[in-house]
Amino acid sequence: MRFLYLVLAALVSGVVVGRYLGPDFGNAYELVLYLLIFLIGLDLGMNFKMADLKKVGKSALLMPFLTIIGSLLGALVASLVLGVPLKWGLAIGAGCGWYSLTGPLIAQYSVVYGAVGFLANLIREILTILLYPVLAGKIGPRKAVVIGGATTMDTTLPIIARFGGREVALVAFVHGFVLTAVVPFLVPLILSLFDY
Repeated sequence: MRFLYLVLAALVSGVVVGRYLGPDFGNAYELVLYLLIFLIGLDLGMNFKMADLKKVGKSALLMPFLTIIGSLLGALVASLVLGVPLKWGLAIGAGCGWYSLTGPLIAQYSVVYGAVGFLANLIREILTILLYPVLAGKIGPRKAVVIGGATTMDTTLPIIARFGGREVALVAFVHGFVLTAVVPFLVPLILSLFDY
């Protein structure tokens, strides 16, 4: 639980520093993200064998598609409850947590819904960081991976590895990788389907 408080404190500190000091880091966050992914890949490479991929099983490939279906169903319900047009709700849900892509893709059609898409998917990532440790204990570490969506390949992977274990980290990486490959096509597809 102490780790969860440290993550929350780091997030709040970042918001405060960003709000009042406004340092310009340029694209340093991107470099740090690449370093993080490299270190995760290094850890996976040192600790896993090809036999471990077989242990992960077909469910690791099925999970991303179940995540997409769940995200779209959640977006459908949210659209109906909040009165958001279905086109925008489904496109936002199809982002599967990838806020840095979803926001700009949707903003090409609507700046307002692009901002909403950015924020909704950012909140999904933050909630994954905060809730994964709790949900891993309640529903199981493997099932809880789906809440992270596309972020399970990079930013939320350290949390998943810490609270779910190494085998779950491999499942999470595959899950995030597949979603990262699908989301850039899925969001524009949904937006284009509603243009007719």
